[in-house]
Amino acid sequence: MSAATQLSPAAGALTGLARALVQQGKLRPDRAEALARKATQSNTQFIDELVAVREVTGLAPATIARFAADTFGHPLLDLSALDADQLPKDTIDRKLVAGLRILALRKRGNRLAVAVSDPTNTQALDQVKFQTQLALDIVVVEHDKLLPLIEKSAQSASQVIEKLIDDDVSFDDLLAENTAEPQTDDSSTVEVDDAPVVRFLQKLLLDAIAEGASDLHFEPYEKFYRVRFRVDGILREVSQPPLAIRERLVTRIKVVSRLDISEKRVPQDGRMKLALSGQRAVDFRVSTLPTLYGEKIVMRILDASQAKLGIDALGYEPDQKELMLQAIRRPYGMVLVTGPTGSGKTVSLYTCLNILNQPGVNISTAEDPAEIQLAGINQVNVNEKAGLTFANAMRAFLRQDPDVIMVGEIRDLETADIAIKAAQTGHMVMSTLHTNDAPATLVRLANMGVPAFNIASSIILITAQRLARRLCSCKQPAPVDKDALLAAGFSEADLDGSWTLYHAVGCDRCKGSGYKGRTGIYQVMPISEATQHLILHGANSMDIARQAQQEGVRDLRQSGLLKVKQGITTIDEVLGCTNE
Repeated sequence: MSAATQLSPAAGALTGLARALVQQGKLRPDRAEALARKATQSNTQFIDELVAVREVTGLAPATIARFAADTFGHPLLDLSALDADQLPKDTIDRKLVAGLRILALRKRGNRLAVAVSDPTNTQALDQVKFQTQLALDIVVVEHDKLLPLIEKSAQSASQVIEKLIDDDVSFDDLLAENTAEPQTDDSSTVEVDDAPVVRFLQKLLLDAIAEGASDLHFEPYEKFYRVRFRVDGILREVSQPPLAIRERLVTRIKVVSRLDISEKRVPQDGRMKLALSGQRAVDFRVSTLPTLYGEKIVMRILDASQAKLGIDALGYEPDQKELMLQAIRRPYGMVLVTGPTGSGKTVSLYTCLNILNQPGVNISTAEDPAEIQLAGINQVNVNEKAGLTFANAMRAFLRQDPDVIMVGEIRDLETADIAIKAAQTGHMVMSTLHTNDAPATLVRLANMGVPAFNIASSIILITAQRLARRLCSCKQPAPVDKDALLAAGFSEADLDGSWTLYHAVGCDRCKGSGYKGRTGIYQVMPISEATQHLILHGANSMDIARQAQQEGVRDLRQSGLLKVKQGITTIDEVLGCTNE
């Protein structure tokens, strides 16, 4: 080692970029020590002080960037070609971006590419990794180009949020099922007026709508507080706000949802509306639940536009769509939609109601509560405490000269009995049940105590459904494993090479998941005369399923495999949502 690169005892304490520059003879040890001390005293970074004295050291930012990239093995990027408006917004907390001199470039899956001018600042990188919960891919950039871009990016993000909140969003038009005014005290009034909390909540709601989320989860824990979105059926963490704002955030949500902010011991249900640009409004159903460390809140997004997309957007095959339309247009009878919670039953029913919603048709619904609000339909919220049950609402409907009746769910024998009698006396009745498939629905009704002859004479069609994630446009052909496809349910004839099997890849549009949106998988089973005979003779669900197969009714797995052949989804998605 030459005299120029000999480290003094004090210089031996240098770390990171400073030590590397000294070791390679790019910077004198005494100069490096002085810059390191100054950075510590002024609470800045070594790279800040180094660039500030470029005339003295002869090290331009471009030279430092090339040296750091070569020495520490990271790619080098010229920031001149980047547009601040195209960078990810709010992936990294803005305070961290400014304080740590680190900028998010691209997010893909669970990895985040970040731009830094000093890749040895491990403390800053660790903070970002902890805040984002993402693995970091480090890219080295020139310091003098990084700082203006950080400032511009922060201004751009701030302007976007300000515009969205100030111009497009209004909480003035609120809807709530609970008509009681929220109870407040002096402390809570101060909390509600906390502008940062209000803006944070508004931004979360906007982000959830933009990403197509179905639910927002606000979850308190002992050491942290997190917010998650359910997008395409999958929960994903989007934020970990400070624990200190937990109570203020809960209070704000309760106030706009017309809930009692003084009651924290029992669950509450409410409703609110968010108006966007004066042309579109999105409703939220709000549910609170006391937990060990505070109240958990789940907000379900109820977008009425979903029911107006039309039956073609739901994913029915042409033959299934025709069977459904024929059934709902009959003057009387019962149509049942079945599936687990979150399988899209309500959207399917409201799509059918929207088709029937004509000036000459009287439609009444009983729900707990009404999730989608449609003009022209008489909607009733069930209120068990007040005595307004599904059964009582159905009895009232029959005195209201209805053409179409929709009951949110058949939960007991009384409701089932009234619904079936309504279907037998000249009304079209629609409802939902929680069963695994269409044949099991008939057995479930029998187990409730509904007589077999009533089931056979009233039900005209049953639809079982699931939701599978739809492949994003970034999908790629997948290698074909013949044995795996046969095990999944494909036949030898299906594997004729006339179609392409795809797998999920991931891109910026789908946030790296490989999926964008969801499609329905359906089993549409009309009740034929042969099936009616089986019902009357007390057949089990397997006997009914065999009869349906003979009549050409595809079960859920077969319908899902058809979506795979069409390149809409993957074999893994179908197996996951039709696993019996």
